[in-house]
Amino acid sequence: MKIAIGSDHRGYLLKERLKELLSGDGHEVVDVGTDSTDPADYPDSAISVAEKTAGGEADRGIVICGSGIGTSIAANKVDGARAALCRTVDDARMTRRHNDSNVLALSESSMDDERLEEMVRVWLETEFDGGRHQRRVDKITDYEKNR
Repeated sequence: MKIAIGSDHRGYLLKERLKELLSGDGHEVVDVGTDSTDPADYPDSAISVAEKTAGGEADRGIVICGSGIGTSIAANKVDGARAALCRTVDDARMTRRHNDSNVLALSESSMDDERLEEMVRVWLETEFDGGRHQRRVDKITDYEKNR
């Protein structure tokens, strides 16, 4: 799977760890930045990841900042991006099953390594349930197209 990943300065160290995890699991990783812990604005990387994902250049995206909140808000401004801030394995599973999320938003400051790795893997491996959930995702897509 091709995964776009990006962070601000507060998410940089987690981004670097995730790149190793994802590559080790056989995924192709596209890093959109930032390149250090020097101050960087989260909308830049979040929007870039969301555009690559929604536009089909990447299968999924991961965005990271200190809390995960700002980066999820920014990513969700891109039509076709369905970013979900997840803090638990169950959050990750359910946002894939019921919301068909294509961008995972993470918090650098509230994740431990063991839980993080499991959460990311579950999010990548879980399929969308479709059915009644497709109708709901379609309503979001229709809104984006018709506003």
